[in-house]
Amino acid sequence: MTYVVNTVPADHMNPISSEHNQCDEERPEDSVFNLKNIPVLTPEQEKKLWRKIDLRIVPILSLMYLLAFIDRGNIGNAKLEGIVTQLDLTGNRFNITLVLFVIPYCLFECPANLVLKVFRPSRWLPGINFVWGVVMTLMAFVKTYPQLLGVRVCLGIAEAGLFPGVVYYLTLWYPRHMLQYRIGLFFGAATVAGAFSGLLAFGISYMGGMDGLEAWSWIFMLEGLATIVVAIIAFFVLVDLPDTAKFLTPEERAFVVWRKKYDNSSVGEEEKFAARHVWAAFRDWQVWLHIPVYVSIVGPLYGITLFLPTIINSFGYSTPVSQLLTVPPYIAATFTLLAFAHYSDKLKIRSPFILAGLTMCLIGFSINISTAPSGVKYFGTFFIVMGSYAAVPGIISWLGNNLSGQYKRGVGMPLQMCIGNFSGAVAAVIYRSQDSPRFILGHGLELMFVGIGFIFLPIVVLIYKRINAQRDAAERLATERGEKMQYSEQELRELGDRAPDFRYTL
Repeated sequence: MTYVVNTVPADHMNPISSEHNQCDEERPEDSVFNLKNIPVLTPEQEKKLWRKIDLRIVPILSLMYLLAFIDRGNIGNAKLEGIVTQLDLTGNRFNITLVLFVIPYCLFECPANLVLKVFRPSRWLPGINFVWGVVMTLMAFVKTYPQLLGVRVCLGIAEAGLFPGVVYYLTLWYPRHMLQYRIGLFFGAATVAGAFSGLLAFGISYMGGMDGLEAWSWIFMLEGLATIVVAIIAFFVLVDLPDTAKFLTPEERAFVVWRKKYDNSSVGEEEKFAARHVWAAFRDWQVWLHIPVYVSIVGPLYGITLFLPTIINSFGYSTPVSQLLTVPPYIAATFTLLAFAHYSDKLKIRSPFILAGLTMCLIGFSINISTAPSGVKYFGTFFIVMGSYAAVPGIISWLGNNLSGQYKRGVGMPLQMCIGNFSGAVAAVIYRSQDSPRFILGHGLELMFVGIGFIFLPIVVLIYKRINAQRDAAERLATERGEKMQYSEQELRELGDRAPDFRYTL
């Protein structure tokens, strides 16, 4: 790829004035990438560059998350293959097993993201991938209920760092209005995992009795070994950050660093660690208002992921047929998710697509709590799976777009996930065997989660609109009066998303 190198200030290329360039040259962190020498890429060249980056990091991350989602959700398939009988998971024991994955998973998400900065993404992410693969493999050999509980806790701890780590990692590579599609590609692996899990469980079910292992043991073992293999591959494929990525040329690295760094405003964002960034995330109203919106989708997501095989089985289908019937809803969800992500980035809006996902969940759960025929209820599960899976990338990227500053974002996003994912602990216990086949308690509480989203989503949008309008008005007034900006470049960086030139994504 041939680049034209900009050797003079080029305001048409980027919003950085020559004065800003001079200031940036004096900062040591910019010494490697002189902003006067940023390559000017044609639209086609830039498109090829992002495609090059996508092909290097997105497939391996997607594969890792696909296996993570298979490994956390395959206990739902194992339930149909005899684990309840073999390990005496009577009463609420099965639900407790699910909860003891979710709780440590939630508690360790936020700390894991801080560790990510210390141990490097290319080592930390494959490392935890390898650990939970080992844990998953060992789960095949549990003989008692307490042993299963212990292994599920270990699995939750090991998996906790992957999702928030990868989302944060992607925010360090991509500009904010290119983010949701990449999160969508990555999270789309979860919907594919739902389809694969049913197909794999169907095939592995015929291995029951081989070498003295039940079918559910083979499910855990083979899927755990696959995770270990992918983790080893990831050690050699995954890279760290744009400024050290050897698969990019120096000019490409310089462009990506500049493009990401000056994405949110004309002066970029603060990148040096300080404790105030951590406290800023905890004090930010955005994080706490986004959590209920996150809960409204993640609760239904966990519920349908863990219990879809059970729900379909309650319609009167045999176990093998139930396993296979879990596949079509996930295939439909994959296409819906990618369509939502593509148009959300193209239109640079998030909330309408999240609202669409909530509406689909409302329709799906309303159908399933009713007395409709089984065929209609199965059709309703499509809406639940499509709506919950398609909305998650939007919720994640929405907060990521609106938190400026690497460390504030690195704390705020996992904080949202950490607290929000506790709804998964609730979803893990509300589908009780005695409530089959209608599951009024489970579907009713999931509708409650959806209702929370319908309340808080408009509140967040209205606040964002009000703040953006206030900043637009202040900027127009300053322009009319001929007033110059009263903040220094460093002050604007420290203000982050509170800076007067920052606009919230709606």
